[in-house]
Amino acid sequence: MSCPSGSYSPSGEKPAAVYADWLEQNLIEPMAFEPVTQADLCLAHSTAYVEGVFSGKTSNGHGNKNLDVAESTRWTVGSLVAAAREAVRSRIACSPSSGFHHACYGAGGGFCTFNGLIVASRKLLAEGLVRRVGILDCDWHYGNGTDDIIRKLKLTNDIVHHTSGAQSLRDSDDYFRWLDSAMQQLREAKVDLILYQAGADAHINDPLGGLLTNEELSKRDSTVFEQCCKNDIPTAWNLAGGYQKEADGSIHKVIEIHRETMRQCNRVFGQGLKTGEH
Repeated sequence: MSCPSGSYSPSGEKPAAVYADWLEQNLIEPMAFEPVTQADLCLAHSTAYVEGVFSGKTSNGHGNKNLDVAESTRWTVGSLVAAAREAVRSRIACSPSSGFHHACYGAGGGFCTFNGLIVASRKLLAEGLVRRVGILDCDWHYGNGTDDIIRKLKLTNDIVHHTSGAQSLRDSDDYFRWLDSAMQQLREAKVDLILYQAGADAHINDPLGGLLTNEELSKRDSTVFEQCCKNDIPTAWNLAGGYQKEADGSIHKVIEIHRETMRQCNRVFGQGLKTGEH
C-alpha cells in the first residue's frame, strides 16, 4: 500500500508509518486482503482514465505518471474493500489508507487517484452484502470526486454522502452540529454500512485545514463510533488527509491523531480491531 508519491502529500507512505505505530501500540489485529483489479476501479471511473494511469499515459492524483504509485492504489482500494466486507461481518474494521475523495469519474487530483469509497460501495452493493451505503467524509476538504461520481453514475439511491468540506464551518460548535445532523440523516436513510473518513487534516494546526483541537478530534471520533455502535451500523474507517510535517519530514503529529482515532474505536468496539495490511 505504501509508495513514495512524488508530491507534497505524505499519504503515499503514510499507511506503513501508521500501521507500524498501531502494531507497536498493540492496537490492532492484522488481516490479509487482495488488491482490486483494473475492472474493479472501472466501477467508479472511466475505462480510458483507469487504463491511462496504469499505462503511464495519464497523470495520477499526485500529478505524475509513476507506475509504482498506480500499482499501490490497487492495494489501498483493496484494503478499503476488505475493511468494508469485514465490517459487515463483524461490525467494525479499518483500512489504513487515504487518497480517495478528490478522484472524479475521469480524472484524479488533490493527491487522490482512484475513489476507493465508491469502489468499495459498489462492490458490496453488487455482492448483495448491503442495500445502501453511507459515506461520512470527515476529511477537512470537500469530497468533490465522490459527489461527481455519484451524479455521473446516478448512485443517489445507493450511496448517501455527507462531507464536512462542503460546509461553512466557523467553529467547533458548527462542526459538531453538522456531525450530529449527518449521523441522524444516515440513520434515517437506513444505511447498512458507513464508510468513515477520519481525516487528520481537520486539526487546527494542519497547514491545509482545519479547526479542531486534539481533544475535539477525539470527541469527533468517539461521537461517530458511539453512534454507529449504539445503532448497530457496520462501520469501516480509513485515514484520509493529514499534512502536519516536521522540519525533517516526519509526520508524528499526524500519526498521533490516527492513533487516537484507533484508541477511540477500540474503546467503543473492543480491543484488537481487524485491520487490512499488506
